[in-house]
Amino acid sequence: MLEGTYRSLDLLDTEAQTDPTEYVLEGDSPTPASGPYDRAAIEEAAREALRHVYDPEIPANIYDLGLIYEIVVTEQGRVQVKMTLTAPACPMAGWLVQQVQAKLLALPGATGARTELVWDPPWTPARMSEAARLELGFY
Repeated sequence: MLEGTYRSLDLLDTEAQTDPTEYVLEGDSPTPASGPYDRAAIEEAAREALRHVYDPEIPANIYDLGLIYEIVVTEQGRVQVKMTLTAPACPMAGWLVQQVQAKLLALPGATGARTELVWDPPWTPARMSEAARLELGFY
């Protein structure tokens, strides 16, 4: 289980949701580094780490699928990611967000992480990298 402060909503319980975009995990790294922070290095490490998170239903990593919309490293060394899913009713949504959060919290030099699941803009296959398109047979 990830440690930290988490705010989340059940993605499949739409009646309970006040804002369907509000699925956020936040936490502090177990061994946060002290500054100054090499933001570019942490961002590149985040990008590489997210290439090791796979959607269990699609044989491609979430970064090359185009599910990662934004990676920002703050001046304090905190990594903030906005991501989406291929479909809003994805049964693995919570698991994928937790996998991303775990990868971010384990980054060398990061002091903490925030992973936010968003739906705007909607994901389309056009967001996939060329490598993912080839791997999945999209030409």
